[in-house]
Amino acid sequence: MHWVGKNAIGDRVQQILDEIDSEAFDLSVLLCTGHLPSLRARGMYLESQTLVDHGVRALSGGADLLGVILPLAEQEEQFDRRPFAGKTLRFSHASPYRLHRARELAHADVIVMHCIGYTKAQRQRVARMSGRPVLLARRLVAAAIGQLV
Repeated sequence: MHWVGKNAIGDRVQQILDEIDSEAFDLSVLLCTGHLPSLRARGMYLESQTLVDHGVRALSGGADLLGVILPLAEQEEQFDRRPFAGKTLRFSHASPYRLHRARELAHADVIVMHCIGYTKAQRQRVARMSGRPVLLARRLVAAAIGQLV
């Protein structure tokens, strides 16, 4: 398996943002919860990572322990913990195609499916398996977009 580096992805996404800038889009949204802080766009630009992290923080005010599901185990070490100051994070990884590991987070107050690729059906499955409330990244982002368009 070959991996594309985060810097290469960031460079390519920045090129795309620069190219579409002249086409006068009302809103640009990075539909990925990977943190790419150096990206810049003229006009309204939303970074899913920031929306999800701040949305989760707002919605989980009384929760002490947050369960976070990421697609790959390697993503845990890259996860930006700063928006979750004062919270204990427990991680699990589960491919969007294999969610059986969600049971590992059944002791969490809230579980966050922290990838745009996770679906509503998968959210429902994790909620059933864990018995916990589950926040879905794509729904948090979609709610923000819905308010802006």
